Amino acid sequence: MTVETTEPVVDVFGLCKAYDGCSVVDDVTFEVTAGEIFGILGVNGAGKTTVVECLQGLRRPDRGWLRVLGLDPVRQQRQLRSLVGSQLQDAALPDRLRVREAVSLFAGPGTGNPEALLAQWGLETKRRTSFADLSGGQRQRLFIILALLNNPRVVFFDELTQGLDPVARRDVWDAISDVRARGTTVVLVSHFMDEAEALCDRVAVMVKGRIVDIGTPTDLIQRHGRATTVEFTPPASFDADALTRLPDVEHVEHHGERVRVTGGPALIAPVCAATLDAHGHGPLDLRIHQPSLEDALVNLTASKPT
Repeated sequence: MTVETTEPVVDVFGLCKAYDGCSVVDDVTFEVTAGEIFGILGVNGAGKTTVVECLQGLRRPDRGWLRVLGLDPVRQQRQLRSLVGSQLQDAALPDRLRVREAVSLFAGPGTGNPEALLAQWGLETKRRTSFADLSGGQRQRLFIILALLNNPRVVFFDELTQGLDPVARRDVWDAISDVRARGTTVVLVSHFMDEAEALCDRVAVMVKGRIVDIGTPTDLIQRHGRATTVEFTPPASFDADALTRLPDVEHVEHHGERVRVTGGPALIAPVCAATLDAHGHGPLDLRIHQPSLEDALVNLTASKPT
């Protein structure tokens, strides 16, 4: 089924959801355009999973207007099911179920080539391996295969790399980038800021059920991240106060023997150059901190809505 629409791929306005009188999602509004990797970020319990479950028709919203590919996830769930793929936060399979059996179980009419997907995601040699015997990264690649079996136009990934080691996480990141490169729109739920910073075109940050800001990772870092800092121990004859005249430097502080220079990102090159001695050697303990999306999230969470 093909849905022709000029609307955003995902359109959410005023979404609200409460359980036993406790608000979990409060007046959430955002759009996702075709071909984006759109991140929904926040600490555990922020309401991220509830939002994507409502978008997939797994939960009925209390209030709000939702459309995915122009379809209502509640009233038109059957039509939508063939157009979207998903990996849920607590996804699991029976321990004895083999990889090829899982793919066959989830395959349906219009399904892509299962064997090609197994080869594409590096599981062609694991066809007869049981789910219990797969590594964490292999399990997540299997869930990606299952999410992509129906050639979806939109795919939802919820905490896809939770519990994986760093190498497996990077493998999954590459897989998500490949999904988008094939034209699929990705909605990625995560509480890992490095993941969102590496993958997402735009992100929405949720705090206590509300979206507190939306933008590119760079936008959010600039608006809410900490300042850039350079710290080092200068030689005895070093004039630290002269650093205040360098571009983007806002503060120069002394912490014991160390000097901390704070300001905008343009300070890094001139400050580092100023620390070099006549032989071109700099301080061995020089440390640079550039603001990250994690800094922005911490600051946004600290200024959470009441």
